[in-house]
Amino acid sequence: MGQPESREYRAPEESELPPGQRLQRGWPVTHYGPVPKFKPDRWEFRVFGATADGEKHCWNHEEFSALPYASVVGDLHCVTKFSMLGAEWGGVPARTIVELAPPAPSVSHVMVWAEYGFSANLRLSDFVAERTIFATHKDGELLTAEHGFPLRLVVPHLYAWKGPKWVRGVEYMTADRRGFWEERGYHNLGDPWREQRYSYQEEPGDGPEL
Repeated sequence: MGQPESREYRAPEESELPPGQRLQRGWPVTHYGPVPKFKPDRWEFRVFGATADGEKHCWNHEEFSALPYASVVGDLHCVTKFSMLGAEWGGVPARTIVELAPPAPSVSHVMVWAEYGFSANLRLSDFVAERTIFATHKDGELLTAEHGFPLRLVVPHLYAWKGPKWVRGVEYMTADRRGFWEERGYHNLGDPWREQRYSYQEEPGDGPEL
């Protein structure tokens, strides 16, 4: 991928915070379980499920790293109530993956899979949003292992758990189903501006049909 470029720093404003959030000056490490050891010769990114051609699409680490590099500026809102504003994320836009491995017309959701079986479900519209990105860099620096190296998904308009660390693939789905944290009581949609933190707050239509 191309090299990240520096950008002019803009101090964030408290007024940019979603309700219930506080401004975070650093980037705390938050995750469940151990940090996986990266093995580049075994790493593979897969797109599978309801693809347009019915095939699984795969990239090894060298191939994925050769995909066009882009950068977006986006916030990170953690459900634990801290927000990091105005970060620059560099990597491969989710839209690029969709263009290279198109979903079938009936696809409405995706499941993003990460190491150790972690997962997060997203509406297709959230996945292909302009600033949704498979990030390899933050503010021009390569991600650390604790923050998701070699690859994490960033979905700036949703709570951060919707963007797993250590991503390994995407499953196209024709119906919604809950991911790892959604099965454990977190909101199925996760919009921080509506404070969609927990499943008990869900309204009809927010989650998969039983």
